[in-house]
Amino acid sequence: MGEEQQLSPLPRMRLDELLEELQGRIDAVRGTRDRVHSLLEAVVSVGRGLDLSQVLRRIVEAAAQLVDARYGALGVIGPDGRTLSQFLTVGISEEQRERIGPLPAGHGLLGELIRHPEPLRLGDLGAHASSYGFPEHHPPMRTFLGVPIRVREEVFGNLYLTDKRCGREFDAEDESVIATLSVAAGVAIDNARLYESSQRQQRWLRAGAEVTNRLLSGDPRHEVLGLIARRAGEIADARTASVVVPGDAGDLAVELVVGDDALLGRTVPREGTLAGAARAAGAPSVTGCLAEDGRFAADPHASPGRGPAVAVPLGSDPGGALVLVRGSGAPVFTDGELEPLLAFAGQAALALELAERRRDAEQLALFEDRDRIARDLHDLAIQRLFATGMTLQSAARLVEHAGAAERVVRAVDDLDETIKIIRSTIFGLRSRDGADGPGLRAQASRTVGEAVTSLGFPPRLSMEGLLDTDVPAEIAGHVVAVLAELLSNAARHAHATRVDVTLKASADEVRLTVADNGGGIPAQGRRSGLDNCAERARAVHGTFEVAAPEEGGSRLSWSAPLA
Repeated sequence: MGEEQQLSPLPRMRLDELLEELQGRIDAVRGTRDRVHSLLEAVVSVGRGLDLSQVLRRIVEAAAQLVDARYGALGVIGPDGRTLSQFLTVGISEEQRERIGPLPAGHGLLGELIRHPEPLRLGDLGAHASSYGFPEHHPPMRTFLGVPIRVREEVFGNLYLTDKRCGREFDAEDESVIATLSVAAGVAIDNARLYESSQRQQRWLRAGAEVTNRLLSGDPRHEVLGLIARRAGEIADARTASVVVPGDAGDLAVELVVGDDALLGRTVPREGTLAGAARAAGAPSVTGCLAEDGRFAADPHASPGRGPAVAVPLGSDPGGALVLVRGSGAPVFTDGELEPLLAFAGQAALALELAERRRDAEQLALFEDRDRIARDLHDLAIQRLFATGMTLQSAARLVEHAGAAERVVRAVDDLDETIKIIRSTIFGLRSRDGADGPGLRAQASRTVGEAVTSLGFPPRLSMEGLLDTDVPAEIAGHVVAVLAELLSNAARHAHATRVDVTLKASADEVRLTVADNGGGIPAQGRRSGLDNCAERARAVHGTFEVAAPEEGGSRLSWSAPLA
């Protein structure tokens, strides 16, 4: 009995060690099983989505969970292959992100994986030669694991993980798990990009069909261009979409804009602008950040907050350009986006061409109609009036009553004046832009027509009297200049929905009146344009009056004597 008690402790200790080792192996197997199960769940979760932004978010969340990392991030490499165009994080609150400031661009340790796309494990990331340290308000981080994500042998981006919650360093097993996830992530990203591309292609096709239908329906040029800019902005997820066309002084001008009304009517120089570069090259011009790109410092689109942008030419020179601008921090325009955008820009060029041809046809029809009216007035109306006047003159000699004879003479004078008016009208109908330029009627009509772009609607124009014959060229020039200034003021300051233009020539004066239903003229506003109008009136001994009707808006009248 004593011998058994003396020998029993040794086998029992050995058995306890074996049981502990067995338990450890069981726990390891269970941990490995659980981790494999978690990895499979993560792979399924990542591969389930088709929206690219959601897929990227799921990848970085799954990676941080698999290795029990406190912080995780996914950096998407930009088109230049050297910097990050997107940076998604987990573990950092929105408030912390705002306090830290701008997101990383891919320098320092983050750029190490861009330059050398291989897994990287560090026990202390601050000790690495490429470490730049952290910006102010950034949470402290020590351990680090970085793994590249490849899509079809191309490095799409990198996974960055820091600080295991248990306090230990990342080990080879963590690296293996994240490397496996990165393979699944590459497949999921590729699927999401293909799906996104097919969806975008369908949207471009639908938008192109819509534009074609509107073109064939004969919709006005301004409406079709508005549709093109609106659809292009929606599909390209642009903050601003504008159509830039050749201006009068050789530069370009913003004819239509969606997303920033302040750009409407702005001049776009051909040098130092995105649209100018696209026109000069006859190909798309792209920038990663328009607000910071020194090549396009003269571009009116390059205001603060503007990020990636592209301009595509509309037709052959001297055509315009379609300009799309995204917000700061948005993805750069890729080659896959440019191809359908170019096709869609062709639709815009077709809209311009068809509208121009339609305008020429309408102008030709108008001239032909004017010629017919002028011929009928000359051959029928004037001849009859002349014959009637001759008859009255003959009859006046037979009238014995003095009062009646005087009335007949006045009637003959009125007929002569009517014939004079009709002849002037015939001259106006048959006039063309010749050596002396267009008449006042044509100039006023053209000025009002050009104001449609800046106003966003056509003004109402009424003309009366012998504008082309009784108004001297000098005064006509003042009238046109004042009309352009008043319409420009209405577009920039009045915020009106209706503008009425009345131009009338009488025996004594020519009077121009421009009235709108806008907010009126502010007392402390800039008046340089109105002062110029008043100066023009004084130069020809005329008047310029500014009135505020009771119903609202403003009424501006400019007149000049003709006697």
